[in-house]
Amino acid sequence: MDNNNILQKLDGLESRYEEVTTLITDPSVIADQQRFIKLTREYKDLGDIMSVRKRYIDCLESIKEAKDIIMNEDDAEMKEMAREQLAESEAALPGLEEEIKIALVPKDPEDAKNVQMEIRAGTGGDEACLFAGDLFNMYKRYCESKGWNLSVTDANEGAVGGFKEIDFAVSGDGVYGILKYESGVHRVQRVPVTESNGRMQTSAATVAVLPEADPFEVTINEGEIKWDTFRSSGAGGQNVNKVESGVRARYMWKNPNTGEVEEILIECTETRDQPKNKERALARLRTYIYDREHQKYMDDIASRRKSLVSTGDRSAKIRTYNFPQGRVTDHRIGFTTHDLQGFLGGNIQQMIDALTVAENAERMKEAEL
Repeated sequence: MDNNNILQKLDGLESRYEEVTTLITDPSVIADQQRFIKLTREYKDLGDIMSVRKRYIDCLESIKEAKDIIMNEDDAEMKEMAREQLAESEAALPGLEEEIKIALVPKDPEDAKNVQMEIRAGTGGDEACLFAGDLFNMYKRYCESKGWNLSVTDANEGAVGGFKEIDFAVSGDGVYGILKYESGVHRVQRVPVTESNGRMQTSAATVAVLPEADPFEVTINEGEIKWDTFRSSGAGGQNVNKVESGVRARYMWKNPNTGEVEEILIECTETRDQPKNKERALARLRTYIYDREHQKYMDDIASRRKSLVSTGDRSAKIRTYNFPQGRVTDHRIGFTTHDLQGFLGGNIQQMIDALTVAENAERMKEAEL
């Protein structure tokens, strides 16, 4: 892309940015929550593009001004300053062009959403449960480093520790766009603490990252939900076992893609407050239905892309954690880090950045940028 093509693309978005800026202050738009939320997200995305547009134009003007001084100025000191300015601006230009290309790639509308995550122990028995616990702690520390809020909605502990399964919600800025790469089968190779003969074992756990559905995106007849309450178990003091704070929602749902009717069962024991648990169980029910209804959309994305990055494919083995070699390898992009302990300690940003770059490269090819 030459400078004129880049500016033409950006100029075409400037009028839309001005239009959206006006629309989000319109009372009739504000009253329509579905439209208002979509426009607010578009406003933020376009605002980011307008910001890099300004820096790009300033850089081009700086180059033009420096060249003009070098050609027409007699003062040697001024010429030297202009040469420094020219070198600095020309060095910055390719980076700004790359930033613009990425900004122009159509964004996944789900990226800005909060998520519901599920970790399930797979093959490997007790060791798989321990590994599921390691993965949960890894994500918990990563979320803490990002300033995100993580709350456990349901958990089933393993016999020797870890989890047979654990469900949790994560809220923050652009959570799904970052954590979506984690969906799939995670494999661990190590000598389990449960192994008396010191033999290495391969175990697995499955991670699912689901974008949290907004209330207006899913239609649920709340009057048809059958609610049960029960006493929670586990840590939390005497109140946990004496008060029926846990809730269970049963809902008969017809899949619009297949016409089949299925019973959905959602449990939540997150808090000691039954109304809050009801509210969070309803959010999980909404997200589950949204995910099932949009599976065709996710499958279409998967078929269009060569890489498995961010397709939401939960059956694919995406990553191996090899303890003897102290490495973590992501099989989708062939990226390896040898800081396994740091990685399990929540230092996963470098891996996520590499996956983001790989996906952006694919999307730029599709958009012919």
